[in-house]
Amino acid sequence: MIVALGADIIEVSRVQGVWERAGWRFLHRVFTPTELVYCLTKADPAPSLAVRFAAKEAFQKCFPSMHAWKDVSVQFDGPKPILCYSPRLAEEMKTRRWRAHVSLSHSRGNALAVVVLETDQENP
Repeated sequence: MIVALGADIIEVSRVQGVWERAGWRFLHRVFTPTELVYCLTKADPAPSLAVRFAAKEAFQKCFPSMHAWKDVSVQFDGPKPILCYSPRLAEEMKTRRWRAHVSLSHSRGNALAVVVLETDQENP
């Protein structure tokens, strides 16, 4: 059963601009070390950073309470993107019996993420 749906689209140039102005302070505030290792090895890291930013926003839009940027991160299970959580958020997801599905897409200009929260319960 679907609990919630969140989507976010962002211009890659916006993320690039914040990165240029705020530098490492922005990167370390928003992204986990694993996300940074993955993104910064790309010839152009901005689209990869932007799509992860969009995923964090999309998750926040469908989650009932606020959390920190680095409480959610994008990893991969083979070729499939998955969301990983801080211990506190992972426990809340487990308690609620929720799973998240994420879809990511980006071009040179835009990054898009869609997150679906689902449960196996009849009345979440």
